[in-house]
Amino acid sequence: MAATPDEAWRPLDRATRDRLGERATAAARALADQDIAAVALTWVDTSGITRTKAVPTARFGHAAQWGVGMSPVFDTFLLDDSAVSGRFAGGPVGDLRLHPDLDRLTPLAALPGWAWAPADRYAQDGTVHPLDARALLRRETARLAADGWSVRAAFEIEWAVSKGDGGAFVPACTGPAYGMTRISELSDYLRDLLTALAATGVTVVQIHPEYAAGQYELSVEPEDPVGAADTAVLVCETIRAVSFRHGLAASFSPKAEADSVGNGRHVHLSLWRDGAGPAAGAREPVNAMSGGDGPFGMTAAGESFAAGILERLPALLAVGAPSVASYLRLIPSHWAGAYACWGLENREAALRFVTGADDERARAANLEVKCFDAAANPYLALAALLAAGRAGIAAEAALPAPIDVDPASLDPAELARRGIARLPDSLGEAVAAFEADPVLRDALGEAVIDTVAAVRRGEIALLDGASPAEIAAAARWRH
Repeated sequence: MAATPDEAWRPLDRATRDRLGERATAAARALADQDIAAVALTWVDTSGITRTKAVPTARFGHAAQWGVGMSPVFDTFLLDDSAVSGRFAGGPVGDLRLHPDLDRLTPLAALPGWAWAPADRYAQDGTVHPLDARALLRRETARLAADGWSVRAAFEIEWAVSKGDGGAFVPACTGPAYGMTRISELSDYLRDLLTALAATGVTVVQIHPEYAAGQYELSVEPEDPVGAADTAVLVCETIRAVSFRHGLAASFSPKAEADSVGNGRHVHLSLWRDGAGPAAGAREPVNAMSGGDGPFGMTAAGESFAAGILERLPALLAVGAPSVASYLRLIPSHWAGAYACWGLENREAALRFVTGADDERARAANLEVKCFDAAANPYLALAALLAAGRAGIAAEAALPAPIDVDPASLDPAELARRGIARLPDSLGEAVAAFEADPVLRDALGEAVIDTVAAVRRGEIALLDGASPAEIAAAARWRH
């Protein structure tokens, strides 16, 4: 049975702590038998950087029971490791506890002798930290479940590989975009990456060279939202580790080079109606993005879910395209989704509807959010997307007419006639929309809204006056 929204926010009591400690102690014995010396506990900060504390395997049981100390100041860290202060976070005072999710504990094939577990953050009294994005995502998932809905999600991971020393980016391969030459140039590297991901339980759907020199993309199987965000973290850290072992460096930044195509982290989402309970006869969930009478086969709820996301895309950019560098990528006619519109298989629309092949639409139909990138905290980005989609369902929102051309090819009068607006072209504009959005404020909470805005404005001030090349250099190795 799915957790209720309140249960998703339940504090740790002593009985729960004891059970976690016992499970983790048993897991630690199994890890020790595999010669694993330590477990890295990770969480993603407001700037989208994965932070960590690690414990020796022998201490893993204690860590699961009582947590590992971590300052709450990291909620206000900027991409250069400086910090700002908001009304709810910032400063040297206070402590949080990192508690590993034992269900996701994974030996890291790319880092022999190490294991990994995503962490949930609690206060010392066992209450959930209000800025814990993983908990926020669990709560949004539970809110949809309470209405009989579930979501399957997956992130596409794009990254650029450099063979340069120091801070410069030197493409590690130079073959044509999408060319087989790029596979040949780095075949050992890509093979080792796929082998490492398979060993960690990640199902890779496809991998291919991308447009920019040195750039690749990898897609994984969809899963529940929290699992999808966990997998995004695991995939990126595996890519990073395999790159280092090959003498390379991986950049997930929205813009590894100012004059090149950027890295996105597109989000795929499908809404599913949960199956009936045992009394009514168990049945499989049904994809609301297919089999209906709405646009291109969407059901009414599927259309409303998509419409809720489309309506709030300007505000959602504050968590999905959250860096100053994001707006070097988010430009028209670069397949980045720079206009607030949607379309069937339209890679210039911010929201692309994907049906899949004719005979697999019931399984494969989904939405792709193209305007998001890898500077985003994947937990926070998904939580905000689910909140927007849930609001669309509640309002029975309808989609506008789809767009079947590059919006940039339309003149201003035609764009206005069709109701198509350019998405924010600066981080400051996105933050203003985020702060003004009542649905996101209600779903995420005042502490999240204030802290996200403070961090975003801190990065804007940090990079004020910087050239595109300087912005790209500042963000290149941070995500």
